[in-house]
Amino acid sequence: MLETETPHDLPPIVEPSLHPSQIHALLRSYRIAINGFIYLLSDSRPEDVNSHRPATVNSRTQSALRDIKIAIGAQSTQNDPTTIQVERYFFARGQRVAFAGMIETPSLELVKLFLLMAFYMMGACRRNAAFMYLGVAARAAVALGLHLKDSKAGTIEEQRERTCVWMSLCTLDLMSSSILGRPPATANIRSEYNERLGEMEEPPGAMEERLLASYRMSQILDEIIVRLYGETAASADTAESLLAKLNEWSNSLPKSVLSSPSADTEPHTAQAHIVGSLHIACSYHFAVIIVSRPFLISSLGVRLARMCNSPGENESLLQEDAAHVKLANACTDSALYMMQTCMEVYHSGLLLGNMCILKAFVFAAALVLGFSLFSQKDTDTAVEQAFHGALEILRTLAQQSAQASHYYEILSSLKNAIAEQRQRLMQYAPQNKNRYVSKLFSLNSDRPLANPTRFSMENDDLLPATPNILDAWASMDPAEQDPAFSGWEGMELPLWDSFPFIDGSLPVSNRSSESNPAL
Repeated sequence: MLETETPHDLPPIVEPSLHPSQIHALLRSYRIAINGFIYLLSDSRPEDVNSHRPATVNSRTQSALRDIKIAIGAQSTQNDPTTIQVERYFFARGQRVAFAGMIETPSLELVKLFLLMAFYMMGACRRNAAFMYLGVAARAAVALGLHLKDSKAGTIEEQRERTCVWMSLCTLDLMSSSILGRPPATANIRSEYNERLGEMEEPPGAMEERLLASYRMSQILDEIIVRLYGETAASADTAESLLAKLNEWSNSLPKSVLSSPSADTEPHTAQAHIVGSLHIACSYHFAVIIVSRPFLISSLGVRLARMCNSPGENESLLQEDAAHVKLANACTDSALYMMQTCMEVYHSGLLLGNMCILKAFVFAAALVLGFSLFSQKDTDTAVEQAFHGALEILRTLAQQSAQASHYYEILSSLKNAIAEQRQRLMQYAPQNKNRYVSKLFSLNSDRPLANPTRFSMENDDLLPATPNILDAWASMDPAEQDPAFSGWEGMELPLWDSFPFIDGSLPVSNRSSESNPAL
């Protein structure tokens, strides 16, 4: 995980001079950036763009909230020296208010403040700080009883505000925790009150519908991690039941989430609608990837082993499990659909300069597509286009995000390895067809061995005689698995990031028995 250091130079002391129209533009960018993940009922009310600092504690917190919103808006727009100064000044000022009382008096505004500060920190590639801020927001929310649906908590409007804040907190907490591979702060609390929090006193508006959809997705994500990644072996039956829940969730989405904005919609409103729907769609595809990823690894391991063995050599040990193949295909298809959707929005020019959560989704999908391409002899045009689309999006986001730049470097290395793998397969193809002759000399590489033993079934140290051939493949160092990985620093997946999608330690069990040895 890439963690950007805290800036050592002090933020600007003098408040940047901003015209009210500039502040409105930054607040508009803020609303686009958080759409689909966070919705605060107060966001639908007109913002006060005056810069005076109120005297009361509550009004100071309200003003600090506005400062953090402006900082998020500046962070999300195309960077220039002025915008960077605006971002740093307003965040530092809002942050000072958040800690002014040493967090001694929890309030709804304080929960909102730490929630938005966490979102900002994710965009700034300071995810440890974001993780801690979410923890503060969660404990303050529990202290206020936001997780309880109390009919005596105030007016219907106040109850809706409390519910939206809690659902926003749970959604961002679970999404970020699934990316970071860390326990969420709200998981145990959320499990007690999920059903009650899903009920609205009044028909929700479009923004609330998107928040409710994301919140319900976060519940399923939580269940996925507990049921699939918390067990000693990944069961295909469990995976299919979780995919059925995801399918049920997608079928229940309201039209406002799935439909495009009408032609007469104001451009910025249309952009917020589309980005919000994109966030929800990518969350769904990311969840499918998390469910099916262990079975993709299983299938790719067998496929790579089969490609590196001589024809007819112990083929009975290189057969893919039918259930694993179906789930592996679901993983690839979900990554493909995610990237096709992202590319549509990207080519429409509607992505912001900094998409703090989307870049992690894109990276996860690109890894699936890249490793699928690496294990294929024939070119899959759709998958290849989607993989290159991910590179294009991350290259664009890398202009303002060190994390996106890191992701882009990793995928560029994977792209080079795919090219080397294809070249090598073409080189070895003639000799694999005839055991009586091999290529003698080549300018591109050393003379290939007539009987390569890298994945030979005769090498007991590499591949023991077991129907689960991935057992050895998964335990090998990547540099030992294939010459394409030779000298490829950073190939070890757990070093790239630590969220469950690329944690290579998750075992897979056969569909027919839960007691089979884990791979």
